[in-house]
Amino acid sequence: MSQESDSGQEKTEDPTEKRLKESRDKGQIARSKELNTLAVVMCSAVGLIMFGPAMFRLLIDLMTYNFSLERDALFATDSMGLHLLESVNMGLMILAPLFFILFVASIVGPIMLGGWLFSGKSLAPKFSRMNPLAGLKRMFSLKALVELLKALAKFLVVLAMALLVLAFFQNDMLELDSEPLPDAIGHSLWILGTALFFLACSLILIAVVDIPFQLWDNKQKLKMTKQEVRDEFKDSEGKPEVKGRIRQLQREMAERRMMGEVPQADVVITNPTHFAVALKYDPLNAGAPVLVAKGADFVAQRIREVATEHNVVVLESPPLARAVFYSTELDQQIPAGLYLAVAQVLAYVFQLRQYRAGQGKRPGPMPNPDIPEDLRKDE
Repeated sequence: MSQESDSGQEKTEDPTEKRLKESRDKGQIARSKELNTLAVVMCSAVGLIMFGPAMFRLLIDLMTYNFSLERDALFATDSMGLHLLESVNMGLMILAPLFFILFVASIVGPIMLGGWLFSGKSLAPKFSRMNPLAGLKRMFSLKALVELLKALAKFLVVLAMALLVLAFFQNDMLELDSEPLPDAIGHSLWILGTALFFLACSLILIAVVDIPFQLWDNKQKLKMTKQEVRDEFKDSEGKPEVKGRIRQLQREMAERRMMGEVPQADVVITNPTHFAVALKYDPLNAGAPVLVAKGADFVAQRIREVATEHNVVVLESPPLARAVFYSTELDQQIPAGLYLAVAQVLAYVFQLRQYRAGQGKRPGPMPNPDIPEDLRKDE
């Protein structure tokens, strides 16, 4: 049975991992009250059967202690209070093992389905529950009908088991009045524990039916429409326009950083209009030249402008510019196949610098470096 969202769309899609995590954070997980009841009643029965004989002996001692008072204690003003305090202490010690089992069952029972979870959000008041129309909707919902049928079935099953237990222990209960008091107390505890055990067994049938229903009902509540799935995917992956804007900002930041490196370059090699690459060589590090900036079209034009503003040598060598552009990433050394070609260009640049500084002769024409076939990129 499909549900409908507020927008009228059917919730046909299984909940995503994000939806499941959010619902768990809010405390919306499958729980079975019948499983909790079964755990408490079953542990009560087992506790009475296990500790019944010991509790019987201790109860006899408690009764003996309360009905065996010395004459002086009856006339002492403070002895009765102390006697009552001791009786309460003894009673708590007698019931302590059973109480401990019930305490453990009350904790283990709920976490058997859904696991351990503490959420402060589930404790927060929800004013939507005070809406009378919403209350009427819940009263006549499928879940309310199932709860009603479940309560009726539980009543009938427990009633049938109770009648069977009464019929089975009828003679034992009628014989209690003819037994000595100590034996009657022990016998009654055994009857009570056994009866509770059989009643708990009857609750197993209710829990077996309720657990799958609670799992199914919780999954139905968490189902999503196709639009919700798409919206969640957009939120998790990022909306296209937001991602595009982020990429644009990243490109602008990278471009500004790259342009800041152009004034430190030794040479800018151009296509001359489509590509531009800026190389820097540090002879002290004994490494290959490094690509500090590269770009095409508008970015290439901007690189040339920055280089001209800062008196960086700009040379035209289309084959070398294309080879460096396609083979080398920013801040990386050029490949070994371009060492000779770039070395020829850098040697020309150094000669040109000496000439401009008045320390050498005017260099000849720009060399035409040879580009290996595997690195050559034609337009």
